[in-house]
Amino acid sequence: MGLNFLNKAWFFLGIICCSSLICSVRAMVTYDRKAVIINGQRRILLSGSIHYPRSTPEMWPDLIQKAKEGGLDVIQTYVFWNGHEPSPGQYYFEDRYDLVKFVKLVQQAGLYVHLRIGPYVCAEWNFGGFPVWLKYVPGMAFRTDNEPFKAAMQKFTEKIVGMMKEEKLFETQGGPIILSQIENEYGPIEWEIGASGKAYTKWAAQMAEGLSTGVPWVMCKQDDAPDTIINTCNGYYCENFKPNSNNKPKMWTENWTGWFTEFGGAVPYRPAEDIAFSVARFIQNGGSFINYYMYHGGTNFDRTAGEFMATSYDYDAPLDEYGLPREPKYSHLTKLHKVIKLCEPALVSVDPTVTSLGDKQEAHVFKSKSSCAAFLSNYNASSAARVSFGGSTYDLPPWSVSILPNCKTEYYNTAKVSARSIHMKMVPTNIQLSWGSYNEEIPSPNDNGTFAKDGLVEQIGITRDKTDYFWYLTDITIGADEKFLKTGEDPILTIESAGHALSVFVNGQLAGIAYGSLEKPKLTFSQKIKLAAGVNKLALLSIAVGLPNVGLHYETRNTGVLGPVTLEGVNSGTWDMSKWKWSYKIGTKGEALSIHTVTGSSTVEWKEGSLVAKKQPLTWYKSTFDIPAGNGPLALDMNTMGKGQVWINGQNIGRHWPAYKARGKCERCSYAGTFNENKCLSNCGEASQRWYHVPRSWLKPSGNLIVVLEEWGGDPNGISLVRRTSKKITSDSIFSG
Repeated sequence: MGLNFLNKAWFFLGIICCSSLICSVRAMVTYDRKAVIINGQRRILLSGSIHYPRSTPEMWPDLIQKAKEGGLDVIQTYVFWNGHEPSPGQYYFEDRYDLVKFVKLVQQAGLYVHLRIGPYVCAEWNFGGFPVWLKYVPGMAFRTDNEPFKAAMQKFTEKIVGMMKEEKLFETQGGPIILSQIENEYGPIEWEIGASGKAYTKWAAQMAEGLSTGVPWVMCKQDDAPDTIINTCNGYYCENFKPNSNNKPKMWTENWTGWFTEFGGAVPYRPAEDIAFSVARFIQNGGSFINYYMYHGGTNFDRTAGEFMATSYDYDAPLDEYGLPREPKYSHLTKLHKVIKLCEPALVSVDPTVTSLGDKQEAHVFKSKSSCAAFLSNYNASSAARVSFGGSTYDLPPWSVSILPNCKTEYYNTAKVSARSIHMKMVPTNIQLSWGSYNEEIPSPNDNGTFAKDGLVEQIGITRDKTDYFWYLTDITIGADEKFLKTGEDPILTIESAGHALSVFVNGQLAGIAYGSLEKPKLTFSQKIKLAAGVNKLALLSIAVGLPNVGLHYETRNTGVLGPVTLEGVNSGTWDMSKWKWSYKIGTKGEALSIHTVTGSSTVEWKEGSLVAKKQPLTWYKSTFDIPAGNGPLALDMNTMGKGQVWINGQNIGRHWPAYKARGKCERCSYAGTFNENKCLSNCGEASQRWYHVPRSWLKPSGNLIVVLEEWGGDPNGISLVRRTSKKITSDSIFSG
């Protein structure tokens, strides 16, 4: 069909939809088996996840506007409990956690909000969104029929709902929130724990409904959701999902646009053709709400990433980590949304008539008195098909759906990507960084802040996750008669740790490192160490890399050196050091002095010029730079570094770990055929994450302070500030009929 007609139809439809949303002071939100109903009107709702803490407030308006221009009706976000209540009863709703501001910006753009309060979020977020202090409430058991947990969960949920009500942000008050979610993907957990899980599900639903928001509540992946709660689907494909009641609409709360990147893992991507195919199949099978998880993934700033999660949460989303459109995915889906909206009158009015067009081909026809829309599908992943429909023939590529908003003309096929492809690249800014270095001191048992205890202690119970770093210190006294001193056959030190990384220092020198993975967080260090006659100082730096965000029994999750710790090869055989007297210290000296800040950095002496340390473990580096010209997104290329953290003007941009190379099988990937997170991979053999987002809003015109804590050793002279930019690699028309 011609471009002009389609764009005009979309333009007028956009005016009507946006005007009705902005102008409505109050609206009823209900639902039936066909769709969510807003102001008495059934709606096909297209939604996208944008998590407010994973970008900066300065980025929010542009992200929301791009989502709107991409054809979305709804912005979906989790609410992040540990960001909002870092200590019991102490709340934080500022800067990246200004939830009210975010919701109001969505409203100002003329879009709706789906607020997923949870408050468990998973989301590859530290501890699944739970505050760590919750673990230490007496009698606590997470996500089950447990009174301490339910009391805390209800209090926080009431806090969020109360804030939204006070600001009049629910749709029934004239605000943008049309849906809320309680709990999150609880069905599999309930199935595993049984009766107490069922009781908890029932309680959570009743608690939520008792808050009287005036809008429907949903539970995702919850097949036994109570009658008054809509159960929804999450996954790569949801066309065969059916809600647990004929009175509920078919909703898809998470269509995964890619997958997360873990440190040590390859970078997954999902072809635009397959996402479009999944959406069209869902709509043709009666679906009426589709949410892209993620539409913009963003960045796990600071220490917010979950266990072994990369700092980038790009997710191969239509908007990349930096907020730029990912092409052709963004434009291909935008066109899909336009065509679906043209079909909306028919889709919400009738059920489809399904007829076979061939071995793996079907027609789904929605024909009402005033409108008609047809979806022609080819499920064959290897062969194209020519089908006859309505007296005409249509060519369907493999694994595709053609959409005919008037039941005659193909406006769109999910596998025919006409949008231009754009290759994103990182370009040096020519900013020269001149480094100073400061060597972190290995603590001794007599230092301030250390404490002693017989036996080994669990890390998070002591640090309360205020830092990634925790020291285990002890002395190894070697007698002059030990045989290995003469034979040179050094003893073997073996350390079992619950995770996640470990640096072992003997007499002030790095003896070795060990680290786990997302699949196997626990680690074992076992190697020969050099010991001398007399007292030898053993210092173990246990390093957390995020806390778990999935699974059961958060109250039992452990981190750190729990043992056993043994020394094999001494005269008496093997020493079990696990029950020895150990001294402990929380964090690093640099952290205690806040040397990542302007004020703190002046409290230590930095080596400069030829004295700057290179490839030395536990080293701090600092430099200053002026902001580059322009408005393009910026990042740090950290490829010559090992592992650690980076701060810009005192703000933590996240953990870096370019030394952890991506494992996996990166092969040519076809869009056709069932997708999973291991099908399409990139970066194999390279750093899982090389570039780290530096928000421009964090920068001053001049004198910006960059501080790096390098745990393993690296060359800071290889660090560079780069600008993300695009290069068009095809010039096809944006839309062709």
